[in-house]
Amino acid sequence: MPLFLQRPRWVPVLAWLLAGFFVFGAVGNLLAPPDIAASYRRWGYPDWFHFVTAILELAAAGLLAWRRARPVGAGLAASVMGAAVLTVLLHRDLGHLPPPLVVLALAALVGWGALRGRT
Repeated sequence: MPLFLQRPRWVPVLAWLLAGFFVFGAVGNLLAPPDIAASYRRWGYPDWFHFVTAILELAAAGLLAWRRARPVGAGLAASVMGAAVLTVLLHRDLGHLPPPLVVLALAALVGWGALRGRT
């Protein structure tokens, strides 16, 4: 296979790091300490919405860790982070913007890298 079609070697490492990030985020959302619950309330989400976020984050983590499902996991991760970016932009909560923006870019990079070399 030509070199330019080979799967980049950094994809699994970055995918596992992202999976860890999403597991960590899911635990935070499942436990929903007062500051996280207050943020969801301030953004206008229902009290139970942190559970939805946690489930989506756990699903993204699992799919990112599974090599064959990595492109789907990257897409789900990017969707979750895209929603976070939109939320903080709409509410002008710009202090919360950098982390989801960076993770969104990394998820897109993993998705692109995971798709490279597939026929």
